[in-house]
Order: sequence, then structure tokens, then C-alpha cells
Amino acid sequence: MNENNHRANEDKYLKNLNLSNTDLTVSRLCLGAGAFGTGVKGDNADRLLAAFVEAGGNFFDTAHCYAFWVPGGLGASERELAASLRRIGAWESAVVATKGGHPDGGPDYRRPADFLAESVVNGDIEDSLDRLGAERIDLFYLHRDDGVTPVGDIVEMLNRQIERGRVRALGASNWSVSRMAEANAYAERKGLQGFVVSQVQWSLSVPDWSPTADPTVRSVGSEEIAWHTETGIPIAAYSATGNGFFSKPCKTENPTNRARWERVLELSAALACTPTQAALAWLLHQKPTVLPVFSTANPDHLAEALAAGSVALNASALASLTQAHQSSSADGGLQTLGKSTPPG
Repeated sequence: MNENNHRANEDKYLKNLNLSNTDLTVSRLCLGAGAFGTGVKGDNADRLLAAFVEAGGNFFDTAHCYAFWVPGGLGASERELAASLRRIGAWESAVVATKGGHPDGGPDYRRPADFLAESVVNGDIEDSLDRLGAERIDLFYLHRDDGVTPVGDIVEMLNRQIERGRVRALGASNWSVSRMAEANAYAERKGLQGFVVSQVQWSLSVPDWSPTADPTVRSVGSEEIAWHTETGIPIAAYSATGNGFFSKPCKTENPTNRARWERVLELSAALACTPTQAALAWLLHQKPTVLPVFSTANPDHLAEALAAGSVALNASALASLTQAHQSSSADGGLQTLGKSTPPG
């Protein structure tokens, strides 16, 4: 992929954003490709990507481990995303983010305990480059943090990948802000590249995740909001639509989510938009800057999400949703994923 990114969308909120200290410019909405190669492929993938690109989108998210939870799905996302982008002539203008350094995922994705060891991450990058058919990864996230490997070792390891020309920019996925701050401080002292974006779960709905043995999945709380606002580092918010929570009748027994669903339903009626669009617009209006990451296999749902960029929330509307979000939300948080939810 070359240095020329897709044109900016003229819409007020579906604009492009330059990732600080990089040559990467990304669309404010990011299309998640976790289902590519398994549930979405061939002509269906081409139609989705073409519609996203036509609307001004150029930012795509995948991972080394996608989609190991589907039989035969390991590596399928990276392969099909790259192939489809080439088929529609959008590869050269795309910014593709992928992730490596994921803990053990069970029988279908066995990983060593030291999943952030240089040999492991190096192998993940080699696999991803091969699947993508690329010489360099635009944005490489560490998918998880083990919380114990010295951040200096991690920063040095990742910068060796940059020096080798295999990675352009670095991101952290599901890292605590304290570890990100420590890593970036080390990078600044040493004159190295640090993390320029953080991918973490954030939406207007509260995740109903069942606990597992994996303690490394995080969602946004007040600590994250304060740190990202102060540093200017954007949040790539995965599961930005709450896995479609606002697109269907509310059947949850979670009182927080029910209250938020009712509030969004009222507001979207007043704004002449859909509840999903209102929820995405809430993220797009946040400080710090948010790059919502969403996935869909449905062209109509894609068009609906893209139109969220034209939903302008005034101070009253934004405050209404923000207060609903804060009223019963856990403050910050270490979250865990259940088996029914694809890993972030």
C-alpha cells in the first residue's frame, strides 16, 4: 500500500483523521473484517467494501487470529480482506490494521504463555504479511498485553519491525492506559515510535460479557477518557454498535441497557435517524477522538452506519445520551469476553 490514502469524505463527521506522528490518514469509521473469508466473501465482500470505499472509508480492521472460532477460519479474514480490496481496485488506497500477540485461544488457536515474546510476534507478522500479500503492515496492534513483560522490551521489539520495513505504525489493543503511558514515555526517551492509537471496547451499550480465564479485554471508563483526551491519542472503539444492540427490539434484562435503549429510541425519533445512527453519532462526538470500529455483512446495515456521520448532536442531545451512559456505567474497566463474542 502506498502513501496516498483515499479521499476525505465531505461529510462533517465522516472525515479523515491523520494519526499523529505517522503518514497514515484514516477514515473516522473503520470497517471490521472479522467475518471476511468465512461469513463474508467473494461478491458479497466486494460489494460491502466497494460501498464503504465509495462513501469515503479507507480504514479496515483485521487480526492474525481471525476467525479461529470458525472451523477452518484461522487467517481467512486477512486473506479475503486483501483479496477483495485488490479485486475492487482499492488496495493501494486502503489503510489495513491487523493485530498480533494474542494469548491462547484453545484447541483452534494454541499459543504459548509468553505470547508477547519476540519470536511469537515476529511469527505473527510474517503470517500476516503473507496472508495480506503485503511487504509492510500499515498499522500493527498488539492484540493483548500480558501486564508483566517490561514495556521497554516491547517497544524495542516493535521498533525493530519498523526498522526492518515490515510495519509503518503501532497500536495497542486492550491495553491499560497506565501501560500505554509507560510504553510511550519509554519510546519518547529513546527516540522510538510509540503507540499512536488504542483499540478498546466502547459503545453506548454496556457489554454483557461472561467471565472467562482471559483477563486482558478492556472497555472504556473515566480513566481512559481522561488519558486519551489529555494525550490526543484516539480510541478505535470496537463493538461500537454493541453488536447490533440498537438495531433490534430490546429484550435485555440488563436495566442499564434497557434505559439507554429507550433514551436512544426517543432521541433518534426526534432527530429522524435510526437508533444505531444515534449511538454511533454519540461516539463520533466524543472527546477524546473516537474511530468507531463496526462489522456487518448486510449492505443496508453498512449504509445505515455510514449515515451516522451526518447525524449532528447538539449540546442537549449529547448531554442526554452522555448522562444515560454515565448514570449506571461501571467506572472503567477490565472486562472479559464470553464464548459467544468474537475476541476484540
